[in-house]
Amino acid sequence: MNHRPLPPTLPETDRTRHRRMRERGTVDRAALEAILDAGFLCHVGVVVDGHPMVVPTVYGSDGQNLYFHGSVASRSLVAAPDTTVCVTVTHVDGLVLARSVFEHGVNYRSAMIYGTPRLLTDPEEKLAGLRCLTEHATPGQWDYARRPNRKELAATALLALPLDEASVKIRTGAPDDGDGPDAELGLWAGVLPLATSFGAPEPDPALTDGIPAPPHITGRSGTRLGGQEHGNARVSDRPSAGAGAG
Repeated sequence: MNHRPLPPTLPETDRTRHRRMRERGTVDRAALEAILDAGFLCHVGVVVDGHPMVVPTVYGSDGQNLYFHGSVASRSLVAAPDTTVCVTVTHVDGLVLARSVFEHGVNYRSAMIYGTPRLLTDPEEKLAGLRCLTEHATPGQWDYARRPNRKELAATALLALPLDEASVKIRTGAPDDGDGPDAELGLWAGVLPLATSFGAPEPDPALTDGIPAPPHITGRSGTRLGGQEHGNARVSDRPSAGAGAG
């Protein structure tokens, strides 16, 4: 895949301009990439047959494009190749519990990506996109598992969405009422952290005896999904997305 250089700053458009809580917004492309690197689940918003539809799906990112399966979205794209989608990725890092209900909230990292995805038809490009998607979620799996054959590749709809237009917002830290009159109420306030962790691998019941889980899978047991916030501290146990690539 040919990569073109992207500017370090995200362009501001009518769709990405931060109109509310502007202090939480950022135009730093590195922040967008960090949010995408930290997860693998997105929600794709698209209009299909005149009706809005939001579909959860796994994704892969190479810093230039977001790759995701297009079984639903492709229906609309085939009928109207210029169809615009909105893809969101959100990480909730904690509940912000203030002294008043009004000031409650969440610590989060979120990205909204706008654009017209491209349906990949070239077999080599599609194979590279599937590798990106697979390695993004489970580094090392592409070289371990059997790769798609020609029939499977032809039956797979894969979309590439350029990372050209995006809106990023992040909230971290404590409640906002620590210096207000509610601070005198004598109530506890703070952050209840939230994290997603990988458990121990669960073998397929049909698995032949004596086949162990490979290190790239067992090594993730007990680790947190990358870049999650705990209060004001960030932890990142996610292996590099390039691991296992050759």
